[in-house]
Amino acid sequence: MAEETTAQQQPLAIKMQFIKDMSFENPNAPMIYPMMSGKAPQLDIQVDVSPTQLSDTAYEVVLNVRGSAKVEDKTAFMVELDYGGIVTLAEGLEPQIVDLLLMVETPRYLFPFARNIVADITRDGGFPPLIMNPIDFHQMFLQRRNEEAAQQANGAMAADKTTETA
Repeated sequence: MAEETTAQQQPLAIKMQFIKDMSFENPNAPMIYPMMSGKAPQLDIQVDVSPTQLSDTAYEVVLNVRGSAKVEDKTAFMVELDYGGIVTLAEGLEPQIVDLLLMVETPRYLFPFARNIVADITRDGGFPPLIMNPIDFHQMFLQRRNEEAAQQANGAMAADKTTETA
């Protein structure tokens, strides 16, 4: 009985995790391997979070990871991973708390698994494992929120100018 009470009070529960989509391309094999000898590749890694509401309290949260490595002007590899989780949230949470749970806390739980998959797939592709540095999802959330606010402000200013000229 005490376990049920504790479970009901948790604001976030991760029900399952899964690979939604994964791709690895090694377009210049095998010529790329000797090119990499003694040269550090240029890495480009992008991470995004995409939540989707499934029901009143259930959400799918997908961690989108895109990475590539280049040596000189040749692509060494490209990796794409959409790693998802199904989470449930407690009922009655404030919208700000829901946003933080979906955009910060859930990705924090999913990231180590996605990081491991990316490291394994790049290693299996014949390269040193790509080990991503930890990500500050809270900072990413704040940056995204600030960008959205700036876009809304720019949209409002553009609408005002249209109204003035009409």
